[in-house]
Amino acid sequence: MRSFLQKGWRPILVIVLLLLGWQLSTIILQIPEWLLPSPTQIVREAITGWSIFSGHITSTIQLIFIGFIIGSSIGIFVAIALHLVPILREAFYPLIIISQNIPTIVLAPLLVIWFGFGMLPKIIVITLVCFFPITIALLDGFRQSDRDLKHYMQMAGATNRQIFWKLEWPHALPALFSGLKISATYSVLGAVISEWLGASEGIGVYMTLASSSFRTDRVFVAIFIIVILSLLFFGIILLLEKGLIKWKPKEERERHE
Repeated sequence: MRSFLQKGWRPILVIVLLLLGWQLSTIILQIPEWLLPSPTQIVREAITGWSIFSGHITSTIQLIFIGFIIGSSIGIFVAIALHLVPILREAFYPLIIISQNIPTIVLAPLLVIWFGFGMLPKIIVITLVCFFPITIALLDGFRQSDRDLKHYMQMAGATNRQIFWKLEWPHALPALFSGLKISATYSVLGAVISEWLGASEGIGVYMTLASSSFRTDRVFVAIFIIVILSLLFFGIILLLEKGLIKWKPKEERERHE
């Protein structure tokens, strides 16, 4: 908190100056509203059109939550399986890396063909963008466990299960939350992309309709809401991390505050 009070005002000041420059530019250069609306016009549209937009936000949040939970669960399960079974890691780890080289937007039409226009293809899209950061981060956390302490536990007669739950899993939790924070922001993006597949409501649908009707102010409203949702989701994960992980060194905790 003290670190935020000392340094947090700097990015806020930059954002305020950017918005002010944006506002003045639209006035001085007389830029048409359909081309680049001013921040005040965007805020006005967000307020007047809230009754229409709120339903789309609710639909997207529901999709984000479901997809993130499923994607996170799969990512954690895959990481644990690959860590505990070396044969699986050698066989599937390269395939996991290769899977991330295929753009999600390319897979989206195939998912629609295979699974229709329901919620399932949208959940799959979010799962694909969520599980990878969690799996990689958690595997790195497992590998970075204290080897000397692990060797000591083995000499003391600890089983592999005890070593995993008492040493490797707690040690990997900070890495897990790093992956969760990345996936939290990706899940918002994945939800919006998935809604472009043919959903009936959601921020992605709202953005598509606004773009096709040249309502640029509504497009910017959708963009700002996406940014706000990403920041809120990231903040929730950050608060959970601070509440659940108490054993970080004091210097490291202060660096993250």
